[in-house]
Amino acid sequence: MSQSTSHSTAVVQVDQLSLDFNTPDGPVHALAGINLEITEGEFVSLIGPSGCGKTTLLRVIADLESHTAGDILVNGVSPEQARQDRAYGYVFQAPALYPWRTVRQNVLLPLEIMGVSRSEQRQRAARYLELVNLGGFENKYPWQLSGGMQQRVSIARALSVEPQLLLMDEPFGALDEITRDHLNEQLLQLWRKTGKTVVFVTHSIPEAVFLSTRVVVMSPRPGRVMDVIECSLPAQRSLDIRETPEFLALAHRVRQGLKAGHSYDDE
Repeated sequence: MSQSTSHSTAVVQVDQLSLDFNTPDGPVHALAGINLEITEGEFVSLIGPSGCGKTTLLRVIADLESHTAGDILVNGVSPEQARQDRAYGYVFQAPALYPWRTVRQNVLLPLEIMGVSRSEQRQRAARYLELVNLGGFENKYPWQLSGGMQQRVSIARALSVEPQLLLMDEPFGALDEITRDHLNEQLLQLWRKTGKTVVFVTHSIPEAVFLSTRVVVMSPRPGRVMDVIECSLPAQRSLDIRETPEFLALAHRVRQGLKAGHSYDDE
């Protein structure tokens, strides 16, 4: 693997991974030669222009898409086996909550499918709703919540299966800036509390730098890894850090990587 960290336990290993889609207009080259290693406890953001394959790569990790070349391991096994082992939780762009189920019932859904005992279901629902600061909202329905609160229910549901890995596909992209900033702070606290490995897709440079231990910059389609940037900011950070020279320097490097990706595509 060409991109790795000094940590010892690899959660996601991607080696020369490519993916082509067949369409009526001919093949679409979505990903090309991706090399990446994500280790235990990291928060890694994937950033790049629309259509660059960020979500496609996340879906390959989740076994929702099949790659056409190269290799990928999730927790040392194939993505299919990792999915069967329920080794990851997935948070989609939209909360995808059932409107006829209460907040608690939405969180409980995967546990019901898994056959977890009722007492354990209740304990987990209470624990993870409290973790996302939604204690007391258990009996509300999704339509009674704000967009940000709905997305926090979705995060609690993903955590309820107690996965090692959390995959997040632009979960805050549709929210207003104030709500998004607040949820960024809450997500950072949640990550520190749980120690989960997080792979996070975003279009936002400030969001990527603020949240991440590393930022993976991708080129326009076919998606390639243009740069992997270590975010050496303090673990305890508030939104004020975005005004510091260190933060601005990291954001500038991400921006330069995105520009380089476009140059690569134009050659």
